[in-house]
Amino acid sequence: MKLNHGLVMAFAFFLFACQPASSPTVTIVSDENIITFQSNERIPSALIAEARLTLNSNDSILSNGFPILLDRPIETDPIILQMRRAVTIKITMPEGEQQIQSSAFSVGDVLAEMAYPLQTNDTVIPSPNSPLEDGMTIRIMNSRVFTVNVDGRSMQIRSSARTVGEALAEAGIPLLGLDYSLPSEDEALPSDGQIKVVRVSESVVLAQKPIPFESELVAATDVPLDQTQILSPGENGLSVQRIRIRYEDGREISRTTEDETLVRPPKTRTLGYGTKVEVTAATVNGVQIEYWRAVQMYATSYSPCRLGTSTCGSTTASGKQLQKGVVALPTNLYQNMKGQPLYIPGYGFATVEDACGGCVGQTWIDLGYSDNDYKAWHSWVTVYFLTPVPQNIIYFLE
Repeated sequence: MKLNHGLVMAFAFFLFACQPASSPTVTIVSDENIITFQSNERIPSALIAEARLTLNSNDSILSNGFPILLDRPIETDPIILQMRRAVTIKITMPEGEQQIQSSAFSVGDVLAEMAYPLQTNDTVIPSPNSPLEDGMTIRIMNSRVFTVNVDGRSMQIRSSARTVGEALAEAGIPLLGLDYSLPSEDEALPSDGQIKVVRVSESVVLAQKPIPFESELVAATDVPLDQTQILSPGENGLSVQRIRIRYEDGREISRTTEDETLVRPPKTRTLGYGTKVEVTAATVNGVQIEYWRAVQMYATSYSPCRLGTSTCGSTTASGKQLQKGVVALPTNLYQNMKGQPLYIPGYGFATVEDACGGCVGQTWIDLGYSDNDYKAWHSWVTVYFLTPVPQNIIYFLE
């Protein structure tokens, strides 16, 4: 017998419709266990009970990775739930220490659950995006306000950094190159809230430096006695210095010569002092004399009771009696010119017979008198050294 095709199809549909519908599959991930079963239940708390699992007060249920409410039906299929167990953590903050349990994913989520009032630049260790772990300690350090003086202005920053350098970096005020801060960048943040940044720069310049020439004095037989003559002129030398200049906040602080290069050495000037003795005959104040030297000297006078002491004395260094015609020269000259005949205009003929210990600092002669014929001298005078010319001549009288 041949069956009608339409009748067969209708009968098959009737048989399928009469079959009981299968329950949705439920998967629950609990710790390291995966539980799968079929259930028509949609309420998460009922599904947890049906799976014979225990949910602690701080545990949470996730669906597709997001927390869900235990009493709100799940609309999606299949149902996949994850039980996230709470862990114990310790939170250290300025207000004190607290131990809590949480099933949050990260440190930041825990603080959000606590509604902790974080300020800008408060420090949280570990960082807020760190995953939560059992036994973890979370440390919160509140930021403070600091005044930073930098680049000629004052600005306020807020920081909870460990050091001054970290706080400046947070605020976008890095120390560059030779810059430094007060307190220094590796010190703790100051209790008075004041930080100063000193901007440091350096420049290098090349500077020319003249080198003075030296003078050399030599005997010159063709130059008259008591005269000098330039035998060869001197010339200044030249060097180039490399100088490093340091500026702090635009103000020059120091200059340091790092290197000096000799460009041109100095040339020594040679001066010839006269050793040529010329005997001259002349009439001075109507007196005929023959001399080999004429020197300007500062003249003073003394007598036995005008020695500048509290006692009188008439004996000279040579042993002769102090009277007119006896003169004194500085000690070093007396030792070499003892007995030298002289002629002093306004005084007359004399010989060197005494040493003047106080005659220093210039070419000086002290004219001797007796107390009866004393005459005060305080003036410059030309002293003529009379012939004969001594064998040992002192070329420098000062």
